[in-house]
Amino acid sequence: MNSIKIAFFPLLRTTFDVVFAQQMIDAVRKNLLRAGFMLIEPEQPIKDLDDAARAAKWVADQSIDTMLIFQATFADSTMVSTLAAAAKAPVFLWAVPETWTGGRLRLNSLCGINLAGHALTRQGRKYYYGYGLPQDEDVLKKLKIVSRAGAVMRKLNSAKLGVVGEHPDGFDSCHLDAEALRDAFGIQVECIPLAEIFDRARGIPEDAVVPVRNALDQHLDNLATLDQKPLMGTLRVYLALREVAEEKKLEGLAVRCWPEFFTEMGCAACGAMSMLSDGFGNKMPVPCSCEADINGTVTQLILQYLSGEPSFGTDIVGIDTVKDQIALWHCGLAPLTMADPDFQPQGTIHSNRQLPLLMDFTLKPGRVTIARVSQTTGDFRFVFGSGMMLLEPKPFSGTAGTLRLDCSAQSFLDALIHGGLEHHISMTYGQYLPELSIIADWIGLPIINLVEKEVKR
Repeated sequence: MNSIKIAFFPLLRTTFDVVFAQQMIDAVRKNLLRAGFMLIEPEQPIKDLDDAARAAKWVADQSIDTMLIFQATFADSTMVSTLAAAAKAPVFLWAVPETWTGGRLRLNSLCGINLAGHALTRQGRKYYYGYGLPQDEDVLKKLKIVSRAGAVMRKLNSAKLGVVGEHPDGFDSCHLDAEALRDAFGIQVECIPLAEIFDRARGIPEDAVVPVRNALDQHLDNLATLDQKPLMGTLRVYLALREVAEEKKLEGLAVRCWPEFFTEMGCAACGAMSMLSDGFGNKMPVPCSCEADINGTVTQLILQYLSGEPSFGTDIVGIDTVKDQIALWHCGLAPLTMADPDFQPQGTIHSNRQLPLLMDFTLKPGRVTIARVSQTTGDFRFVFGSGMMLLEPKPFSGTAGTLRLDCSAQSFLDALIHGGLEHHISMTYGQYLPELSIIADWIGLPIINLVEKEVKR
């Protein structure tokens, strides 16, 4: 939370009760700091249009996650409009109620944000608001949601991802549209030939691989039973991908994982991508999607930013409409931190190609958010939902789990097939639908909320 930066702009007109207004400003500031926000603020409240213009010029050079305009008193909309025009992050308007005494209206704060909201709407600018006293937990919670979404958008705007190889034929859901990603999210994409990864992996010496193998032995108890040559090949691939990500400052990778890793490298890429997504060895997690699914990686990165934990790109491989259960599975690339702690994860071989290394474990139970940056229609849409990963036997070998969504399995199946959605969906642990809604709204993406079972525009 202490990494979330808010530009705090209190507005105060001297024709109102200045002492009372300053008390409100001080109380809001105190509660913002208590809630863990980092504040970027002027030395004095903004009292006129000249103050607002100076603040707008100053904030334009700041890196912020939310612009909080606190309407300590009524003011005309010119100051808010001037500030909002300089905002590169979501704008949050806050008004405070005052007691109905029959006497003087001391602040008229609500009328201030009402006038400001009208002006911003006429100008086509998005904003969010809160109405409550400085200690109001509902307002602070709403501000946290908006600010977390703003932090994600700020990070995406400077993110760079890598696409290794091209998606397999017939996997159009994994296609790359670099220009659209840049326009919508600010993300930069670098294409990396498969041959570059293969050459790097082949050149990694044995003494660099052995420590990785020893560390992995602490997590998987059966590595000695696997074919050692392809096992070491996967670990070389891990080191090669990690090396490329660090050199090129890539925050995520989309990798063409088959058939060439099997046919040319003689090993699976799955285990390597699991380790990268997990931040293995106390490294920064680098979310990886298979089949060069760049939109899947984008979604994983968004979920990782929100949760502060690894994310997983998975297939939807089974739906039981009677039990309201969904089987999520991918060969073996889920992050190890998602393993059910009551069961020992193991290394395994690819179910079709019969080569290691893949991870083999059941996903741990808990609340999850699933999401997808979808491009089925040509333009981006944001698909998301939530549910519980259940404590159930693993439905298939590899990395898999049983999910019960907060909607019926039948409605999910209908949305998946009738909507022509992609066959990959991403997940992380925790509940982040409000933040995803804000991100979609601010960017201007249509929403398919699987929980509400409707499309919002």
